[in-house]
Amino acid sequence: MSDNIVEINDVSMLFNLSREKVDNIKEYFVRFVKGKLTFEEFWALRNISFNIKRGESMGIVGLNGSGKSTLLKIIAGVLKPTTGNLSVYGSVAPLIELGAGFDFELTAKENIFLNGAILGYSRAEMKEKFDEIMDFAELWDFIDVPIKNFSSGMIARLGFSIATISKPDILIADEILGVGDHKFQAKCEKRMEEIMSNGATVILVSHSINSVKAICTQAAWLRKGQLINVGPAEAVCNEYMTSVE
Repeated sequence: MSDNIVEINDVSMLFNLSREKVDNIKEYFVRFVKGKLTFEEFWALRNISFNIKRGESMGIVGLNGSGKSTLLKIIAGVLKPTTGNLSVYGSVAPLIELGAGFDFELTAKENIFLNGAILGYSRAEMKEKFDEIMDFAELWDFIDVPIKNFSSGMIARLGFSIATISKPDILIADEILGVGDHKFQAKCEKRMEEIMSNGATVILVSHSINSVKAICTQAAWLRKGQLINVGPAEAVCNEYMTSVE
């Protein structure tokens, strides 16, 4: 078995961005068919190559628009790279858009079972984990409230609690350490540490360089879609911070 759990080989990602304002999907489709839409090419990632080892914790740092979230979505299988290839050897729990599978008309209780089904869990498994999810999310008082009435922080807490009940080989987290208040953030960090202690690989995007240094052993620095450096988290983060000062 390879020591690598993720292998990223010369990956690039191209988006075609429409430069025209179109008010509805029908008008967009008509213009597209007639060839009257103009697009601007945007390379979110350019020729990215590095590996992540089993049990390693990798932080991805860079300014807004550097390609961090795009790279996470490619690793998670949400996006397919335009060029290059990527190999992932293990199960993935992506914490990229917490609560993305929720139905806002349903209650917290109903959404736990719905989101669990989307993540591949049986109803029996979700019943077994239900109390643990609600305890961690600290939302018992709102169990029968439609989540359309929840704050964004409450939705993220519920999403994080559901997504982290499994024991994945790879945990992908995009800015989830800002969920809730400082007390809940500490709970999130502790749970991530527990997942890591069970041998899981963690890939973390965070604007909090202190969090990356505390959690990650390695880091990759992206700038305008290009890989600037990859190596020990402390050194890479210090180099990155020096560049933005």
